[in-house]
Amino acid sequence: MSIIVKGKVWKMPDHVYSDHVAPGFARRLPWEERKNHILHIHPTFAGACQPGDVIVAGKNFGCGPSREEAASYLVKLGIGCVVAESFARIFFRNAIAFALPVMECKGISDLFEEGDQLELDFENALVKNLTRNREMKGPILHPEVTNIVRAGGIIPFLKQEN
Repeated sequence: MSIIVKGKVWKMPDHVYSDHVAPGFARRLPWEERKNHILHIHPTFAGACQPGDVIVAGKNFGCGPSREEAASYLVKLGIGCVVAESFARIFFRNAIAFALPVMECKGISDLFEEGDQLELDFENALVKNLTRNREMKGPILHPEVTNIVRAGGIIPFLKQEN
């Protein structure tokens, strides 16, 4: 069964640091306060983001300090997926470990405007802009990667392997 994600697009620039997603100063705040600081570089994201929304980003999404909270916060917010020009390697690995579908797709920033509707077929690496009737294909990930996401993350995946 294919993993299909549909949602409203939030556009992010190049070089979004993991500290922008999971700011260190907010770590000890209760979740209801902490979530208001997630991706604080975007003026309306924290207050208007809804479960099922998706992120389209530029190059090097998740760069900077190794904060596994960055991926887990996006999952807890209900973000459906992140599609970016490129990812910091550690963010990509953490996202898969937390079952957040992430796909690298060169040129994706030009395919979407904020508020467009995105559809991602994760296994087939196909991204569609449903608003503008355009699509792009990214590199297909190894089946183990998609199996980890399908299982709900690395821990559930490893448990089912035993």
